[in-house]
Amino acid sequence: MQFKSKIQEVANNNNSRLVLALDFPFRNPINCPELLSKADALLEQVYPYVCAVKVNNHLVLPLGLFDGVRVLVDKIHAKGLLAIMDAKVNDVGNTNQVIAEYYYAAGFDAIIANPFIGWKDGLEPLFEVSRRHDKGVILLTYMSHNGAVEGYGQTVLDPVTGALVPQYLVFAQKNVMYRADGAVVGATVPEKIREIHQVLGEDVPIYSPGVGVQGGNAEAAIKSGTHYLIVGREIVSAENPVEVARKLWSIAKLV
Repeated sequence: MQFKSKIQEVANNNNSRLVLALDFPFRNPINCPELLSKADALLEQVYPYVCAVKVNNHLVLPLGLFDGVRVLVDKIHAKGLLAIMDAKVNDVGNTNQVIAEYYYAAGFDAIIANPFIGWKDGLEPLFEVSRRHDKGVILLTYMSHNGAVEGYGQTVLDPVTGALVPQYLVFAQKNVMYRADGAVVGATVPEKIREIHQVLGEDVPIYSPGVGVQGGNAEAAIKSGTHYLIVGREIVSAENPVEVARKLWSIAKLV
């Protein structure tokens, strides 16, 4: 089963399109066991309200991929959820392939990559290894921070028509062309979500980070075309994570 179908199935079962991002602030590396326990405790609290969990270098660097993070991925799966690795893969093809192999060996169901690297000897090997392992590839299309306009928002020549268009619309077209499993578009830019959704239709679901702390509005993002909300610091740093997760779930639930 393709990743797109897998996450849709979990979302339907949990009546949720909320993805928890375990983005914890810096901690003294000697307290790694405490960090793993904290991540595990948060997962235990909020898992009924989410359909997947996103992990990035916030946990891989201090915990290690196979000593710590794989333990967490196993627990994510035990809760009936999917695990997404936010690696932002952005290197030459052979390196991308090896990176993906390690993350998939650790149990991740999908990986996030950067389309700036191009297809030939860039994304192509990543997609090949992902398809071979029945895993998903989600492509950055417009990030949630202010500086995204400098890259994803720059004006470029459309390689097909020769017209001047925003970079993010070219990336949206490539999402469809590559049959990507998802496109990351910040919840902070609902107008971009609408534009990109017009290109993607229902072929490529949109994942939107940036809700809350970065200023993104969950309801506005969903109305603009977002399929899944990625929420990290708004939940992770909350005094009552369950209350925040439940509130966002009430917005992000499917029915």
